[in-house]
Amino acid sequence: MAIEIKVPALGESVTTATVARWIKQAGETVAADEPLVELETDKVTVEVNAPAAGVLATIVVAEGGEVEVGAVLALLEAGAGAVLPPPGPAAYPPAGVHPPPRPSGPVARPAEQPVHAPLPAAAKIMEEQGVGAAQVGAGTGKDGRITKGDVLEFLARPASVPAAPAPKAPRVGDVREERVRMTRLRRTIAARLKEAQNTAAMLTTFNEVDMSAAMALRAEYRDAFEKKHGGVRLGLMSFFVKATIAALKEFPAVNAEIDGEEIVYKNFVHMGIAVGGPNGLVVPVIRDADQLSFAGVEKAIADFGRRARDGALKLDELSGGTFSITNGGVYGSLMSTPILNPPQSGILGMHKIQDRPVAIGGKVEIRPMMYLALSYDHRVVDGKEAVSFLVRIKECVEDPRRLLLDL
Repeated sequence: MAIEIKVPALGESVTTATVARWIKQAGETVAADEPLVELETDKVTVEVNAPAAGVLATIVVAEGGEVEVGAVLALLEAGAGAVLPPPGPAAYPPAGVHPPPRPSGPVARPAEQPVHAPLPAAAKIMEEQGVGAAQVGAGTGKDGRITKGDVLEFLARPASVPAAPAPKAPRVGDVREERVRMTRLRRTIAARLKEAQNTAAMLTTFNEVDMSAAMALRAEYRDAFEKKHGGVRLGLMSFFVKATIAALKEFPAVNAEIDGEEIVYKNFVHMGIAVGGPNGLVVPVIRDADQLSFAGVEKAIADFGRRARDGALKLDELSGGTFSITNGGVYGSLMSTPILNPPQSGILGMHKIQDRPVAIGGKVEIRPMMYLALSYDHRVVDGKEAVSFLVRIKECVEDPRRLLLDL
């Protein structure tokens, strides 16, 4: 019995994916729940497993093909004794699938087929925004098809910037060069970062924090903390998460976002924590972080870090954040200006802890110091609020007792 292997639900607002890699090939036997294919979305990589044991009879969409939710990817002949059927006509093209063409010779394109046809998700946005395919230009999808990301990137451009022309023939470069197509995740990161620069009135303010008290407290209670909370380690990130939550409660505009002509204030904190994965930076979200203890925060961060490295984060864990924290210090960064994660209005940048001479009570002492950076949307947050917000984080980290006393 043939079973259709279809594209599963991919999460909120995600309607298309790219076939990144076939783990199993046509004619191979597979076990139930064994991974068959990897799909790459705008956010994460998703594995599609075999619903039953059998033989992978037909691959409908080749690697690189663009597919929609519910589209047929392959046919599986179920049963332990299943055998590969004899070659027959090419598999039917299921609705919503745009596999890459595989002609044996030149094939004429039908006259009525536009050169840069938009995918359905892109077409819907283009219709709502009154945008034509000619304005967007060549897409990044297979055969130049326009994807949702292409349309969002076009809409994010300033009105004075004309649409990009059709791509020119690749330049002749050095023989030592290597060309690698950008992944969907990398294209999405690029589009969203550019969107933030084009739409937000983004500014960055800086301060520095003396880490002596936090590091001493951590050293004193690290072993007891780990023992009580079942192996959960006490790191420094939880100090900054708790300090940021305290500051967000005092300055709610930093936790807000713009929706049309309204400012939406959030009476909760969904904290995004930037972590590095094999395919790039992702920002999983700790839901209701303001309700968690130090141990709860540390446990969530450790879990996100581990699953980001394994490529096992879920789509719904990467959306809905109200504020973000990124720590370039783990890579050695001493100072940076983080870019907002739209539609959020603020992001805190942590950096490397470095011993520096500072003036303490009229004397010069060597202290472990860290530069902090707050990038914020000036349309929502005033300069005074941004500076005061960062000062409050500094005060809480330099004197962690404030966090216990809610000061």
